[in-house]
Amino acid sequence: MNRRLIARLDVKMEHLIKGIHLEGWRKMGDPKERAKFYYEQGADELLYMDVVASLYGRNNLSGIVREVASEVFIPITVGGGIRSLDAVREMLSVGADKVAINTAATQDPNILRAISDTYGSQATVLSIEAKKLSSGGWEAMTDNGRNHSGRDAVAWAVEGQKLGAGELLVTSIDQDGTGRGMDVALISAIAREVDIPVIASGGVGSTQHLVDALRNPDVSAVAVARDLHLGKHTFSDYREACHKAGIDIRRIEREPPA
Repeated sequence: MNRRLIARLDVKMEHLIKGIHLEGWRKMGDPKERAKFYYEQGADELLYMDVVASLYGRNNLSGIVREVASEVFIPITVGGGIRSLDAVREMLSVGADKVAINTAATQDPNILRAISDTYGSQATVLSIEAKKLSSGGWEAMTDNGRNHSGRDAVAWAVEGQKLGAGELLVTSIDQDGTGRGMDVALISAIAREVDIPVIASGGVGSTQHLVDALRNPDVSAVAVARDLHLGKHTFSDYREACHKAGIDIRRIEREPPA
């Protein structure tokens, strides 16, 4: 199985931002220009997340996605504030290939079934923002990590698959933005319980961190944000590290547009 390397772009209004533990954001650049840059670098996919969508009750990324989709030719996933089939239809119509659902699914799990039945499981991503519990295990949080769902993250992943999700995006709130490594235990706990692709997110600060996550054969992809945005590493660096570790990652070379 060829594993995927994904550029994660968290967006607040028109700005690319990055925080720590899904808060304390700072501006990192233009979300459209960065997407094109990462595409040229060799990203397999792009992941756009509207981090303030829950405050406004809707996702505000359609304009950005429309422009980017006309210039990059890799899958684009969009998440944040998507709460209805109409919102899904809007995102897919402007060029998104998949939608990531978190808060709306915890409130009404049947939305996953509705999206999957209407647009296919391949377009349906369950986003799980997980926070470690002092008692053990992880809780699935909502509203960009601000609110409690009361759901066990692993059990919720299993239920999400049954409801029609074709992919899981698993973000460790504890590791997000820290650059201290991924929560490999969380990722593994979920990946071994499901049969659908799992994207690991949160904590990459070195090529080794990415390799550590992908050593688990059940992990399909890693989404990277901070490490990329700070220019610490490139997709070529990640691919080279994976090849050296014996992890099957495609080599992609794209020429920048003239």
